[in-house]
Formats: sequence, C-alpha cells, structure tokens
Amino acid sequence: MRIDQLKEFLKEDPSDTFLIYALALEYNKAETPDLAIQTFLELMNKNPEYIATYYQLGKLYESTNETTKASEIYLKGMELTKKDVNKKTFLELKEAYNLLMDIDEDEW
Repeated sequence: MRIDQLKEFLKEDPSDTFLIYALALEYNKAETPDLAIQTFLELMNKNPEYIATYYQLGKLYESTNETTKASEIYLKGMELTKKDVNKKTFLELKEAYNLLMDIDEDEW
C-alpha cells in the first residue's frame, strides 16, 4: 500500500515536504479525511510556503462541510501566492474561494 511506503520513506527523511504532501493525498484517497487534514496541517507548520497544500486542504475542508476553515485556508494561500507572484496558483485559489463563497468574479 502506498501509505505504508510513504511512511517508510518519511522515516528516512521526516522533513521531506513532498513526501508529507503525498501522504496527505493518499490519506484523502483512502477516505480518511481526519488523517489527511492532520497531515496537511503538519506540512503547513513545517513548510508554510508549500503552496499546493492550501488548495488541497481547502478542498478537503469543503468536502467535510467546514466552509469557514476552507475559506480561511484559501485566503491564506492567496496571500502567500501574491507575495511570491505565483499567478497561476493564486488564480486557482481565488477561483476555489469564489466558488465556495458564491462570489461573482466581477466583485473582485
């Protein structure tokens, strides 16, 4: 199972942000949202600049009907991408936030 493999790899290098991210995605695929959320939050604490986390965690919060947390994560990610001038990721986060909050694009 992929989860077991990723955990083994993480034993060798617990600070590998990609492995932590991949583990969170696998937990989500395995329909264990609590473990996925916990792992994404761990990743955010270790490396808040790992931008992909914000979109995935926001979507996960949406799927668990935690819209307030989802919107907070999207906004936090949008702020980070503005600083890094990461236009593509900013637009993805903005679109997810707008859909969640039912905001018309023209309102920005």
